[in-house]
Amino acid sequence: MSPDTAVVLGLLVAAVVLFVSDRLRSDLVAMIILGTLLATGIIAPDEGFSGFAHPATVAVAAMFVLSAGLERTGAVNRVGELLGGLGRRNHRLAIATMMISVGTVSAFINNTAAVAILIAPVLTMARHVGTSPSKLLIPLSFASLFGGSCTLIGTSTNILVSSMAERHGQAPIGMFELTPFGLILAVAGLAFMVTVGQRLLPDRGRGADLTEEFDVRSYLTELEIVPGSQLIGATVGNCALGHEVDADVLAVVRQGRTITLPQPNIVLEEGDVLWVRSDLAAMRAFRAADWVRIHPGRTWADEGLEAGDATIIEAVVAPGSSLIGTSLAETDFRNRFGATVLAIRHHDEIRHSRLATTHLSAGDALLVEAPRSQMLRLRGRREFVVVSDIGPLDEQPTRRRTALLIVAGVVALAATGLAHIAVAALLGALALVLARCLRLDEAYSAIDWQVIFLLGGILPLGLALERTGGADLIAGLLVDGVGGLGPVAILSALFLVTTLLTAFMSNNATAALLVPIAVTTAAGIGIDPRPLVITIAFGASASFMTPVGYQTNLLVYGPGSYRFSDYLKVGVPLTLVFWLLATLLIPVFWPF
Repeated sequence: MSPDTAVVLGLLVAAVVLFVSDRLRSDLVAMIILGTLLATGIIAPDEGFSGFAHPATVAVAAMFVLSAGLERTGAVNRVGELLGGLGRRNHRLAIATMMISVGTVSAFINNTAAVAILIAPVLTMARHVGTSPSKLLIPLSFASLFGGSCTLIGTSTNILVSSMAERHGQAPIGMFELTPFGLILAVAGLAFMVTVGQRLLPDRGRGADLTEEFDVRSYLTELEIVPGSQLIGATVGNCALGHEVDADVLAVVRQGRTITLPQPNIVLEEGDVLWVRSDLAAMRAFRAADWVRIHPGRTWADEGLEAGDATIIEAVVAPGSSLIGTSLAETDFRNRFGATVLAIRHHDEIRHSRLATTHLSAGDALLVEAPRSQMLRLRGRREFVVVSDIGPLDEQPTRRRTALLIVAGVVALAATGLAHIAVAALLGALALVLARCLRLDEAYSAIDWQVIFLLGGILPLGLALERTGGADLIAGLLVDGVGGLGPVAILSALFLVTTLLTAFMSNNATAALLVPIAVTTAAGIGIDPRPLVITIAFGASASFMTPVGYQTNLLVYGPGSYRFSDYLKVGVPLTLVFWLLATLLIPVFWPF
């Protein structure tokens, strides 16, 4: 083994460990890998930076813009309206139709965008059906994965695998080449989730409203400022509340007028009544204090807090959000977003105290009080996904039709072979901006730059694996292990390895690392590499076993009150079903 081979294999192991451990962001890991390859001279600068100009990277960036165009013009919201109506009908029919609808949408737009838009309608549907959201939200996420695997543009991983296959002398994956087998998997997944999956999913009901759901009523109180109080003359921003004790002032009631989410410069007066969120220690301090009087007996509910311009919503910290790893105090959440966090649900634990110093994670659900006038602007933030129903976007029916026609044109160009998928997607993104379906700044902000830098940094590692012989070495181990059982056994093992890796690391990173190994393995035993390449595409989309394997799984984690084990209970048997179908049928659709 040459020194370069040893370095590249060491980088491969380090990349997998770092991706799985999630100690560092995936795009940072990719940049570290790229920097090491360049610093050691294993690859030249033009080769190292070629990942950013790779057709897959360009196509993925353009597809983010296309998805944003459909979202911004309201095209996807029609599906949400349909789901709201289904909620009053048969339970299983509603679940099946919801999954079919989401899967169809996800076949043509970004999976994460589809799920983010449809969480609120699905929660509404759960109330109408009379079932727990935990019975519906994992099926919502999984259905997006089913649909995304059915077309070339359904997921960025398919585009990546197609481009890598093309670089290895294979024909690019056709727009609908994956559809026949993808539909078989989708039907099998749908049948599983409607029957067995419903029995395996937990039944964790939600409260009558969000204040009950997040159990915040015991942490809300009314305080009256009494004569001689130390609070008189202080401002909301510099008073003892929030400094000496863990508390937030949600509203000031003065002479019958309620000032919700008061500005820090409002001066407090004698007789003011403060609506306060605090922890239990602060509650005890208030009871013992002689400068405030507690108003006992108030029954708190959503409508009680939604006085004046205020409203209560649930928002989920989005994967890739700048909030991840930071606290509310560090991000100056109240001033930055014009909203106050009342509680945080981290996995299945609800936190009410020390909120300002709690570090946020992807998938955390926040109970937020915010002005109604801020709602649409909050829904447009990339830092979190608003999962409460806050009314329709400012839709544009004429431009919605234009956006649909543009996306249909992209599909037609790529499906007929008149344009490469990267070219078709780029032209479609430009057309959306020129047709004013999206502003240019909205197009830039729609791109998930974490994914782009991940692709740009990890693709050169695949090149280095091939050049140094690392791919040959790993392929040899794979052939030695199961090659004696025939190519079907290799395909089966490759699907299993792909699904296991993508359960804990980025599906794009998994595909980028495994495609070169699959091609080298096929060359080593003299078979067509296409079945193995297709296997990686489907395996990388079968991310059902953990909440961290795919972004949509994280998005539903908090709103569904799920635990890590819930994904294992449903995801492991579903993965086994997909594994069996892939082993039996991929060689039929793509013979060796």
